[in-house]
Amino acid sequence: MRELVAVCRSGQPLVDALLRVWDRGDAALPVDPRLPPPAIETTVAALAPTRWIGDDGEESIVPSGRPVEEGDALVVPTSGSTGVPKGVVHTHESLRASAVATSTGLGVEPAADRWLCCLPLSHIAGLAVVVRALTYAMPLEVHDGFDADAVLDAARRGATLTTLVPTALARFDPSAFRRIIVGGSAPPAVVPPNCRISYGLTETGSAVVFDGRPLPGVEVRVVDGEIQVRGDMLLRCYRDGTDPRTPDGWLRTDDAGAIGPDGALAVHGRRSDLIITGGENVWPAPVEKILHELPSVAEVAVVGRPDPEWGQIVTAVAVPADRADPPTLERLREAVKEKLPAYWAPRKIELVEALPRTLLGKVQRRALGSG
Repeated sequence: MRELVAVCRSGQPLVDALLRVWDRGDAALPVDPRLPPPAIETTVAALAPTRWIGDDGEESIVPSGRPVEEGDALVVPTSGSTGVPKGVVHTHESLRASAVATSTGLGVEPAADRWLCCLPLSHIAGLAVVVRALTYAMPLEVHDGFDADAVLDAARRGATLTTLVPTALARFDPSAFRRIIVGGSAPPAVVPPNCRISYGLTETGSAVVFDGRPLPGVEVRVVDGEIQVRGDMLLRCYRDGTDPRTPDGWLRTDDAGAIGPDGALAVHGRRSDLIITGGENVWPAPVEKILHELPSVAEVAVVGRPDPEWGQIVTAVAVPADRADPPTLERLREAVKEKLPAYWAPRKIELVEALPRTLLGKVQRRALGSG
């Protein structure tokens, strides 16, 4: 019987535990130690590990746990629509396929490059950095969170590759690294030349697209406005045994997008983020990109608010760059209408202190009351 070992640690101790678990043929379930106890209990109840490794590094048995299949490597928690985490099951083969695709697409030089991981290892983006380094036997430095000074120090000591979210990218000089994968939320308005904008999901083992182009070994198509992906890096199944792939191997992502005339993929966002106002469809991402470029806007999220006349009205939830001189609805509307149809322009602005975000920098639209 292959065990599923929940590892509630972070940083290098989690990596050490991960290697220990894999060496004996078991699978690991990374649990974020920063979660409150009720959330950890919910994760354990939903994903049913058979063993537990906590802060002290010791293992204990978890009653009522379920084993995993031969070859399974990771069960990665991902948020479900009900708030109960789903577990994405990846095999050693799917993780290796992901590592090969991303490393090839990034132009990794195993003999010369060195990885830095400063993302949470309870998420696929951080875990994927570890897997890439292990796959190619490359040096790896793991930080327990992002700190700009520590990141620059790692670069001075030889780190050449890392993965960051856009909010972190803005806090230091990115030219310190040879290559940076940027993912997790909307890309910055100006992308440094050494950065690659990624698209991927937990189910795809991390990135499957760089700068709009599928990575080697990845197939991408758009069907009825939905992005679909196929490749060896896809999950085996969810922890409950369900397989989200079609019979011929395509994963329906529930992300909206389009493939342009040049063959590049444009990602519009989750299909549930679509705003329907006056019978017209509005995607938040293109509007947010324009508003992010305004000097008066530090952060912004675009959501739909219920409206008796329009169905929904396009609403900009904005963090002012200068609270003494906040952005105005008129200026926001002007900026959008210069590049998009008038119905895409916000009809309402809400000024806030900060936007609710996940640990990887994604805006939590449900927390904003979108829809």
